[in-house]
Amino acid sequence: MFDTSRRPIVLVWEVSRACELACDHCRAEATPARHPDELTTTEGKRLLEQAREFGEGQIVVFSGGDPLKRPDLTELVRYGDELGLRMALTPSGTTALTRERLAALADAGLGRLAVSLDAGDPAIHDGYRGEQGVFADTLRAARWADDLGLDLQINTTVCARTVDELPAVRELAADLGATRWAVFFLVPVGRGRTLEPVSAERADRVLDWLHEVRADADFAVKTTEAPMLRRVGLQRDGVDPDEIDPTRGPPATRPSALAGDGFAFVSHTGEVCPSGFLPESVGNVREASVVELYRDSELFQRLRDPEALEGKCGECAFRRVCGGSRSRAFAHSGNPLGPDPLCPYVPGASDEEAVTDGGSHESTGGESRCEVDDSVECVERDGSLGGGDPGGTSRL
Repeated sequence: MFDTSRRPIVLVWEVSRACELACDHCRAEATPARHPDELTTTEGKRLLEQAREFGEGQIVVFSGGDPLKRPDLTELVRYGDELGLRMALTPSGTTALTRERLAALADAGLGRLAVSLDAGDPAIHDGYRGEQGVFADTLRAARWADDLGLDLQINTTVCARTVDELPAVRELAADLGATRWAVFFLVPVGRGRTLEPVSAERADRVLDWLHEVRADADFAVKTTEAPMLRRVGLQRDGVDPDEIDPTRGPPATRPSALAGDGFAFVSHTGEVCPSGFLPESVGNVREASVVELYRDSELFQRLRDPEALEGKCGECAFRRVCGGSRSRAFAHSGNPLGPDPLCPYVPGASDEEAVTDGGSHESTGGESRCEVDDSVECVERDGSLGGGDPGGTSRL
């Protein structure tokens, strides 16, 4: 059993906040120039040495901004691989992502490449990313990943502007031979504050559809900032939440990475946070070990306690296997233990009344009232749910 109180499933290091793109949803509000106080190569290697102390095979994701902005990126990947870490990369889809650069990273020990595709329509994707040609550059890099023997993950942001594109992206993920599709429900922080999220009711419909997709697809499906996927699936299976044992149940009930609970984030300047979307620092890796900060800090410990949840998330019978997005709760109310406004489920209501549009997601002047986790809610495909038309849009 994976003990998320002792180690994260995923450790993300934002190696640089610099990026040539100005994506509409960017948490980091990235700019082209690198920050002068980024962790140095030596400090980065020390961080990777600390990460090894979590245990064998720790997953480390180099994120940004655009990690390709760092000239020492290949050196850092090689060092992490030599330490026995599982190295992954989330670059931006720019012309800097060349085949030669990617091949060097693969030779250095990179195992997984995650690229973003937010639409099947190039115009929609490029408009969202703020620059023409990004869609084509991203597809090209995705195909190189297969040639170079890298696992390919497709990341997709769900908001009002992109939700209708999900079936097309699903087909792209299949065509590209992706091993995983990560569907990220908008966290309105940074530049993402100007985007309109989907309503809580529609989010539930998308999650229901994603269950059908994962039963049919050849790739794994996971959600980010939507642990409610577990609740939706258990409801479909008719599982009594009071009878769930998170340590022994089906995959939908087992631990996965949420902010501070299976997931940790290190900023470009070394601050350790539960996620990039819950920017509450518990210390800096220049002064303390990321292992100690993850295991012992009060905030991380509270986030790992489902009995500490408040509001309807605290009352919900699914809290031990879902718990809601802690980062969205934090951005909405300033309380990381409060209710997740994207979940429409009403604890204690009858089956007919249990799901209502309870999200605070009305848009005023294009800016969401729900201000919101780069936490990664890992849901592996287990084939236990099926039915419907996973390629259709009727349920979205």
